[in-house]
Amino acid sequence: MNVAQLLGDKGHDVFSVQPHRTLAEAVRTLAERRIGAVVVTGADGGLLGILSERDIIRALAQSGPAALETPVSRAMTAKVVTCRTQTSIDELMEIMTSGRFRHVPVLENDRVAGVISIGDVVKYRLAEVEAESRAMRDYIAMA
Repeated sequence: MNVAQLLGDKGHDVFSVQPHRTLAEAVRTLAERRIGAVVVTGADGGLLGILSERDIIRALAQSGPAALETPVSRAMTAKVVTCRTQTSIDELMEIMTSGRFRHVPVLENDRVAGVISIGDVVKYRLAEVEAESRAMRDYIAMA
């Protein structure tokens, strides 16, 4: 399976915020949407960064509550690791594990086509393991 198939199952919804918005606005978006990260996009929709819960915690640890009034651009991760729709799930798991992050934007034709979270990957792996287990049980029952 690859990222395109995973996005086909989960959907292509991408929640974004512009870099001049405050961290407080981004926090509200995360809470309302029940998500752990938003992509940061420019006026043209191009990917500028990603803002995760971890980025917000770091900003709060450094500046206290005043951090919530600072622009997203000061707290976001600007060097975003992305994947493509053709990326295999195994390769994506390696990317996420080695980079120690939980959200990866998916680029297609230099545009954000979706975001894959570690939860999406775990859900896929659990379904895969369950299918293998079911196949083994069926095989044993036929023997």
